[in-house]
Amino acid sequence: MGIKLCGFSNSKKNLRTTGVPKGHFAVYVGASRHRFTVPVSYLNLPLFQKLLQLAEEEFGYDHPMGGITIPCTVNYFLSLIDLLNNNNNSC
Repeated sequence: MGIKLCGFSNSKKNLRTTGVPKGHFAVYVGASRHRFTVPVSYLNLPLFQKLLQLAEEEFGYDHPMGGITIPCTVNYFLSLIDLLNNNNNSC
C-alpha cells in the first residue's frame, strides 16, 4: 500500500480514463499542485482524515482540478505517507 507519483505506475490495468488506478483517488499537494494517487483505505486513517480536514478548511469543497488539494509541502506529504505506511505495516 502506498502513494504513487502520477505517470510512474507500473501497471496500466485497472486505470480509468482519469489515470487513477482502481481503489485510489487523486490528490494535489503543495503550491505546485503535484499530483499523487492515494489508496482509498487511507480515508479510514485518523491522521489522513486530519489532513483532509485541513484541506477542507483551506479550500472548501471546490476542487476544479478534479482531485483534493492538500495544503502542505510535497516533502511533508511524503513524510506523512511514509509514517502512515510504517504504522499500517506494523499492525
